Amino acid sequence: MYYIVYGFLWLVSLIPMRILYFFSDGVYVLIYYVFKYRRDVVESNLKHAFPEKSELERTKIAKKFYHNFIDTFIEAIKLLSASDKFLAKRFTANWEVINALSPTGKSVQLHLGHNFNWEWGNVVANKKLDYTFLGVYMPLRNKIFNRLFKSIRSRSGTKLLSAKNMARDFAPYSNTKYLLGLVADQNPGNHANCLWFNFLNRPTPFVNNPAKKAVANKLAVIFAFIHKPKRGYYEAVFTLVEEDASTTTEVELTKKFVHYLEDVIHQYPDMWLWSHRRWKREWKEEYGPVL
Repeated sequence: MYYIVYGFLWLVSLIPMRILYFFSDGVYVLIYYVFKYRRDVVESNLKHAFPEKSELERTKIAKKFYHNFIDTFIEAIKLLSASDKFLAKRFTANWEVINALSPTGKSVQLHLGHNFNWEWGNVVANKKLDYTFLGVYMPLRNKIFNRLFKSIRSRSGTKLLSAKNMARDFAPYSNTKYLLGLVADQNPGNHANCLWFNFLNRPTPFVNNPAKKAVANKLAVIFAFIHKPKRGYYEAVFTLVEEDASTTTEVELTKKFVHYLEDVIHQYPDMWLWSHRRWKREWKEEYGPVL
């Protein structure tokens, strides 16, 4: 069954982008207007995040978000056949910020949020960086699509680390020069063992492990965000935050990321994953202070 699905999607990936985007627009109509996929979640999240905006303004952001959300899946399928030249033209970045650290021998930890299109970024990055690129992924429940996305994400040599077996999968690279890409705005599994911050006008839990590991291992830390100059084209912006994270604390480093993420979300609000149930758990006094 895997090869049947792969073969079908590979054929779909050969279709020119303008036609794929036409199809994406059709799916958007179904998802947004007919099935109303998580519209209540998206609308609630946007209302809390942007109370100063009118309902019309928030609706415009929501509609752009859904277009970006569906485009990401279409663009992921394109990765089955897209050439490196095609991707390098459509996904650009200031790679020099990362590569400037390579001669120092320092490993790097990259923190970014849930924003589009991380799938293209992952594939292009490994071709542009002077590092072994390690990407963390959450295994999908469907075995066929889990295998498919692992194939897509590792096509350019990215070493995939399962979020469920992080320590085991990371061990072979611990003493090498690597760049570890982390989606650092994940919803923590244990809300009593994390850091809480005011984020987008609500108390929000953030995992502290990324910052803790960076501080303990004296890693360089870079924050990243991806924006979309026009449809089908992306630009990642990397910002060096710490050359040696041991000079700061996990709380301060996490706080910097929270403020950074909030700033870029305000700049590019349609590029963040608003359908994520980020605030399904409310803060309780027993969780500790909101920083």
